[in-house]
Amino acid sequence: KSRGKGSNSCRFADYFVICGLDTESGLEPDELSALCQYIEATKFRDGARGLASADEGENFEQSPLRRTFKSKVLAHYPENVEWSPFDQDAVGMLCMPKGLAFRTQADTREPQFHSFIITREDGSRTYGFALTFYEEVTSKQICSAMQTLYHMHNAEQYDILHTPTTPRCPEDQRHLHPHPLNPHPQHMLLPTPSISRLQRFNSYDISRDTLYVSKCICLIAPMAFPQACRKVLQQLHQAVSSPQPPPLPLESYVYNILYEVPLPPAGRSLKFSGVYGPVVCQRPSTAELPLFDFPISQVFELLGVENILQLFTCALLEIQILLYSQHYQRLMTVAESITALMFPFQWQHVYVPILPASLLHFLDAPVPYLMGLHSNGEGDRTKLELPQEANLCFVDIDNHFIELPEDLPLFPNKLEFIQEISEVLLAFGVSPEGNPLHSQGQAKHWGFRSTDLVTDRRNGNLASSPLNSYLLRENETIARLQALVKRTGVSLEKLDVRKDASSNKDLKVQCDEEELKMHQLNIQVREVFANRFTQMFADYEVFVIQPNQDKESWFSNRDQMQNFDKASFLSDQPEPYLPFLSRFLETQMFASFIDSKILCHDDEDKEHTLRVFDSRVDKIRMLNVRTPTLRTSMYQTCTNIDEAEKAIEMRVVKIDHTALHPHLLDMKIGQGRYEHGFFPRLQSDVLSTGPVSNKWAKRSAPAQWRRKDRQKQHAEHLYLDNDQREKYIQEARNLGTTIRQPKLSNLSPSVIAQTNWKFVEGLLKECRNKTKRMLVEKMGREAVELGHGEVSITGVEENTLIASLCDLLERIWSHGLQVKQGKSALWSHLLHYQETTSLSLLPTSGLIHNTERRKSDAGAALPPLKVSLIRDMRHIQNIGEIKTDVGKARAWVRLSMEKKLLSRHLKKLLSDHELTKKLYKRYAFLRCDDEKEQFLYHLLSFNAVDYFCFTNVFTTIMIPYHVLVIPSKKLGGSMFTANPWVCVSGELAETGVLQIPKHTQEITFECQNLGKLTTVQMGHDNSGLYAKWLVEYVMVRNEITGHAYKFPCGRWLGKGVDDGSLERVLVGELVTPNSENEDRMCRTPPMQQSPGMMRRFVTISPNSKPKLNTGQIQEGVGEAINGIVKHFHKPEKERGSLTLLLCGEYGLVWALEQVFQHGFKSPRLFKNVFIWDFLEKSQVYFESAEQREVTPDENWQTRVRHFCQFMRAINSTSRNIGKDGKFQMLVCLGARDHLLHHWIALLVDCPITVQMYEDTALIKDRSLVNSLIRVLQTLQEFNITLEASLVKGIGI
Repeated sequence: KSRGKGSNSCRFADYFVICGLDTESGLEPDELSALCQYIEATKFRDGARGLASADEGENFEQSPLRRTFKSKVLAHYPENVEWSPFDQDAVGMLCMPKGLAFRTQADTREPQFHSFIITREDGSRTYGFALTFYEEVTSKQICSAMQTLYHMHNAEQYDILHTPTTPRCPEDQRHLHPHPLNPHPQHMLLPTPSISRLQRFNSYDISRDTLYVSKCICLIAPMAFPQACRKVLQQLHQAVSSPQPPPLPLESYVYNILYEVPLPPAGRSLKFSGVYGPVVCQRPSTAELPLFDFPISQVFELLGVENILQLFTCALLEIQILLYSQHYQRLMTVAESITALMFPFQWQHVYVPILPASLLHFLDAPVPYLMGLHSNGEGDRTKLELPQEANLCFVDIDNHFIELPEDLPLFPNKLEFIQEISEVLLAFGVSPEGNPLHSQGQAKHWGFRSTDLVTDRRNGNLASSPLNSYLLRENETIARLQALVKRTGVSLEKLDVRKDASSNKDLKVQCDEEELKMHQLNIQVREVFANRFTQMFADYEVFVIQPNQDKESWFSNRDQMQNFDKASFLSDQPEPYLPFLSRFLETQMFASFIDSKILCHDDEDKEHTLRVFDSRVDKIRMLNVRTPTLRTSMYQTCTNIDEAEKAIEMRVVKIDHTALHPHLLDMKIGQGRYEHGFFPRLQSDVLSTGPVSNKWAKRSAPAQWRRKDRQKQHAEHLYLDNDQREKYIQEARNLGTTIRQPKLSNLSPSVIAQTNWKFVEGLLKECRNKTKRMLVEKMGREAVELGHGEVSITGVEENTLIASLCDLLERIWSHGLQVKQGKSALWSHLLHYQETTSLSLLPTSGLIHNTERRKSDAGAALPPLKVSLIRDMRHIQNIGEIKTDVGKARAWVRLSMEKKLLSRHLKKLLSDHELTKKLYKRYAFLRCDDEKEQFLYHLLSFNAVDYFCFTNVFTTIMIPYHVLVIPSKKLGGSMFTANPWVCVSGELAETGVLQIPKHTQEITFECQNLGKLTTVQMGHDNSGLYAKWLVEYVMVRNEITGHAYKFPCGRWLGKGVDDGSLERVLVGELVTPNSENEDRMCRTPPMQQSPGMMRRFVTISPNSKPKLNTGQIQEGVGEAINGIVKHFHKPEKERGSLTLLLCGEYGLVWALEQVFQHGFKSPRLFKNVFIWDFLEKSQVYFESAEQREVTPDENWQTRVRHFCQFMRAINSTSRNIGKDGKFQMLVCLGARDHLLHHWIALLVDCPITVQMYEDTALIKDRSLVNSLIRVLQTLQEFNITLEASLVKGIGI
């Protein structure tokens, strides 16, 4: 028994419990529910708090029959079980989550069954199954207490009705009439009813009415067999309520289920006796999917496939999920089904399928959770105030309605998947669209919902809002189903065939048909879901990163360790899967799954889910003997449904074990009698211990069977050989969540405070891990780069990380809010701040700007942008495309990240202490000063890397750019007479030609987002007397993000100077701002310092230039080519700018320039000779050679033809590019068409080379040239596309 809690019993049930009204303590209002009523009441006061008087506390406007009173655990048998200590608080709360309910003979009193789950702090689970029914109240005191409450209530209502003022709000009147009579009380102000009418609706008269109160019997069991437990409890209740007493005393049956019925062993079925009939349950073997006994078909009927898939996606991405229904059992069924369908992954966070009223403050929890909230049946969603909706999935189960967070990615192959599930459902006669009409009161809601949707677009993504699409798709859907029916041949006849087949089997099957059908449908749907993951992760093992140190140290560094090669895995995936997968790989459940894979090497100690999953993956890889890395997006349907179904049928056809029958116990005479219609307290002495010798405990090979069985007890109980490993796994599970499960204990302010403190610590830890993870992603890749430009994790992955950061910020900002306004807590705080500061800010802002401007004019660079939180908000508010608050908050975070101001802005926002006090409760994260400081400090570390998370995402917005041309100081540009122009290109677009005023040489213009800037073409029209212009560099700045790019030039533009060029293409790089303020962390220096700005093109006088030797030149070419090769080896989304690698500093053009420059014969004084001159002479030679037909061979001819064609095209372009510009163009085109190595080979053999180069020149050294050709050949495998600005005006 050393295994502690992990060791469950091998008994079917651990406890039998009775809950209800304790007549000794009388009627106590349930102050927990009262607390909730109080919270409800304060909502209507718009945040003016502390006004709720005691009567709201006890909720007096509710009629007494509708109030909740305290229920107690009246008895539980046995007293305690060592492997599963009895948790009185939790059981009491979950058996009757709303406390006691009273009814009179006029009300319906159907027994209700529900199941619940108790999750212990260590993550292990116990299940409870409860049947609630009504019994007559016999205690005179209680009846008269109820009568008194009614007198008080009616008097009070009378006062309210007859006071001249109108009621404070129609809420009061809501309760005058019980709901069914008046379905829309909130829309009508009622005429004052007479007191007699009041009495009729709201009365309890002791002389005339019978009072009933709820009572509950419950089984606490180690595994979930809801169907079997429901039968047991119903039969026990029937024994008490039926006129004939049962064959044996109740004690015999309870004793039997507690001590004489074992859990069925894995892969076996078990039959035992209830009071009136046999009960059958079965348990899957270790090779099948884990035990699951709730009816999935019910979930599909309630929600429909479309909604379920959305909900499933939310759960996989660990989004907060709140289920809402007036039936406890529905909450439980939906929650358990969704988590079961996730196989092989397991939900790692707070999991409370039924949230007792007293724990409502948990909805404030800033952690992922899956919770179920009981609605009163008034069911209007709008009344429900939730602290945080920015990232919430709200599921209104009874109304077939689901509200999703914004930008939820699509589940891979969603349509084919829906289709496959639908086919399974149709075969069982379940409509894939769901059949919401099976819940009462539905029609009414239907009408009102759809209009509601139109008026209230509260769901950011209405287009995909299932409800909307239901209304639109109604007809289309029917058509689709018909087509589907036709195609799959699932006709109605076939459905009947299925029924016949099962009724023939009836002779053999030992459980009822409905139940068998439930099992069959369950297993089919679950197999279809499981198959999605086996297909998606068929080759996941290849990407698991096994730790290279021992487990001990692996564990202590678990936070920083990467356990899965996400980048490589994603790069193999089909494009459409990426938005979902990249977010899924970041989840806690995925990390835990991989952790358990790392911890369990051999099959023996793999936990159940992992073993089953791995064996399926192996099977798939055997079947599709495809190379493990080649992913196809072909949809592969599930193939192993039949065998899974067979296993279940086999077990019910032949029952493996039958338990002992109930029998008389050794009771004293007179014990075991009871009053008809009342469930009695049982004799605890006979129920306190089990039989001394337990037959089934010592079956063949007993110890081993029990141990093995206990190990397989629960996929969740990770059994490991030694305590050490037990500890590891436990820690692994707790990594991401400091708070595993809410303690179901009574609520005192100190408990609430402590819980919130845990949340605060959890948020801080999460923030630390997130920032670290995002930095590692960026820096890791940045460091790999040899200082080439700037590299970023891209697209999908960066978006995933940033989205999860935004989500974390939303959670922090909604923790401890006083009053909720709008869906985004962060944005509403910013708006408040904007309001308070805009008043004090306006007059001064202009002034500051001017002084700054004057000061920096001397530097002739761009004046720095003013750092202003409000200004950044305005930028976002001006973007018309962003409609929702959540969207605005996210855009603002992205912009602040890109500007490296996130920490600074948030510090500024929180420095307004008055505002924070006004908006947040004392315990809120934002009011815990130390934590807040640490949090801002973590965010500060983002300043170490460059993000483009705003520019890359909002690609269609208009952005103002500022262009400044810096002419050389040495030769005053003031005499310059021509009209200059520029054209700016970026990764997304280019501007077209913009004229620049020649006196200021700067311009600000607005255009659609250009993305990261890559090149600037500039030139002038050669007009006026002095049309020569020496440009040092050009600066371009994005005025919203503040990113400035520098485009170095250092060359003349003009006829007759330099290379006679009137326009040039400049390649730019992002300028890193010098640390302008103490807030910025120092930026890591680039890996490789540029050697003294070796001029990008051949300089003005070649003599002044440092000569490179052949070794250095070869190295230069190697580096340049290497840069291009590396560029293409990166995933497409991560590549930097190819233009930089070709034409930038030390790019390919520069390197080849050095090759041709080496040993070039120096010309006469004052006359420059350019490489282009040499190439033109060679061209003339080749053309004449062609005519003379001195043609060595075919190959030579085509090479020459290509070379001359390109030379002619470039020379005949209408653009005024100079000789070096033409050389650059030739190299780019040659690289694009993979011709460079051919041309070098041609030129080496050309007589012109002999004339124009010294003997020592590199180009005359055969071995060097051959290695150069080999290096250039490596470019052949890459598909090089050139930016438009590089080849404008060339038609090849």
